[in-house]
This record gives sequence, structure tokens and C-alpha cells, in this order.
Amino acid sequence: MADGPDAEHRRPDGLDDVTVQALGKLSEALETVERVRGHLYAMHQLTGTADFMLDEAVSLFMQAGHTELADRIQRELIGRNVIPGHWTFQIVEAYDDGYYTELRTVERDARERLAQGRRHLYEAELKERRRTHGRPGHEALPDYSG
Repeated sequence: MADGPDAEHRRPDGLDDVTVQALGKLSEALETVERVRGHLYAMHQLTGTADFMLDEAVSLFMQAGHTELADRIQRELIGRNVIPGHWTFQIVEAYDDGYYTELRTVERDARERLAQGRRHLYEAELKERRRTHGRPGHEALPDYSG
């Protein structure tokens, strides 16, 4: 087994350290935006869950005789936009179609133009610097033989 990264994670000839660092930072930014996107989907799902919980609250307030409060929740909150003109699915779609898509495109284009499309070069080199060569659990590559 090779003692180093596979070909897809080796720096192309002529690629300088600063460019590898810049590609790594761009990739890190994309990874952060992926987390943001996950949080937006969580917000979308949690807001929907809360909206359905409000239905239950309205029903319980009605049963308890608090019709004015139940009516207010029904009128003011259930189905309400979370920001003007937007339900959460519209926020998620706008983010996906705008900022998220553009960042993914720029990151991919930068890798293709500068690093032959190779991903995670910075991390692959970091792994090589930090692992203990020859030590179990510090292998360069997975062992698919067994």
C-alpha cells in the first residue's frame, strides 16, 4: 500500500503553497456554507413543526374555554410569514438558488482551473504532516482488502 495520499489528493506539479492554502480556505468557506444550509433546513423544519403545534395549542385553549386566545393564535400566528412575504421554504430556496449555488460554482471552477479539479489538497497535505508514518491508525489510505 502506498505511503501517502492517492493521486486525486496529490498536488499537481507547479501548484504553489499559497494557491493550495487559498483553495483550502475556499473549500472551508464552502463547508461552512454547507453547515449554514443545514441550519436553514433545520429552521424550515422546526418552524413547520411549531406551526402544527400551534394547531394543538388552539384546540386545547378552545377546550379550556380560552377562545379569545385561541382565536388570536389562529389569526396572528398559524400560517404566518416568518419574514415579510416568505415562508421558510422560500428562504431555503432563495439561499440554495443564489448564494449557495454561486459559491459551489466558484469553488468548483477554482479547483478545475488551478488544481485539475482535485479536492482537499490542503487537508491531504495536513494529514501527511500530522500522521505518524508506519503507525497503526495513521495509515495514508483506507485498506479495502479485508
